[in-house]
Amino acid sequence: MTADWIAIDRTEGRLHAWALGEAGILAETAGRPADAPLNLIAAWLPEGRVTPVIVGGSPEAPLRAVPCPPLGPLVPAPPADPRVEISLVPGLSQRRPSPDLTRSGAIRIAGVLALRPGFDGTICLAGAHSVWAEVSAGEVVSFRGFLTGELDALLATRSTLRDALRSEGFDDAAFDAAVADAIARPEALAARLHGLRAEALLDDLPPDAARARLSGLLIGAELAAARPWWLGREVVILGDEPRTRLYIRALATLGVEPDCLAESDATLAGFIAARALLRGE
Repeated sequence: MTADWIAIDRTEGRLHAWALGEAGILAETAGRPADAPLNLIAAWLPEGRVTPVIVGGSPEAPLRAVPCPPLGPLVPAPPADPRVEISLVPGLSQRRPSPDLTRSGAIRIAGVLALRPGFDGTICLAGAHSVWAEVSAGEVVSFRGFLTGELDALLATRSTLRDALRSEGFDDAAFDAAVADAIARPEALAARLHGLRAEALLDDLPPDAARARLSGLLIGAELAAARPWWLGREVVILGDEPRTRLYIRALATLGVEPDCLAESDATLAGFIAARALLRGE
């Protein structure tokens, strides 16, 4: 197998690489961020040939201030191996309305715009670190990130709440009620979370209901803070199950019917757009 070029995505605790050619994906592999990317793709690098490699989400890449298109000029990385020519996709940053940055978000937002040409509205990247990005006329106007998914995982597995949340089930009605509660009173989030353990001990709150309420409270609080990004706007949710299902369900309780895209599809579309930009197409 000889790849025309290689894409490497670094995001949220994982490393993913694709070998690409005219026929599309020739091979793919995954690893951890601590892994050396060149070791991950070594089998795809023939001797005597220089293979272009595009890396998204790299902490070494510079940041571009919004408003701007999600993709800007790619930045060459110092040569680490004579078999590769590495280009980094810059991330995005902003100072107002609140200081924020996203590195891997740039490639995904570009992918959504490639798959939805002319889209004006909000793109929600639903993951361990979610990002709400306002997009207009092909530019990212503003965005805001949240640690919702990471908080959910930490509280469920490493906090004093974990015993009350041990469940493989999920109570949809409890989730809906928790979303409504958090949106109505986001300032009470910490108290509501503390109360989950008390309800489990005193009122026999079932674990599947407690687990669903944890997610509902956190996502509801996120939606309350992200209201300027989704209220009255067309929304595209980008991510993978089961998290996207929860965001779609939560938004539906607010009368918002988002479109949904698979994260892998948008990520690849973003890399293809970056490759075209690099080639001046």
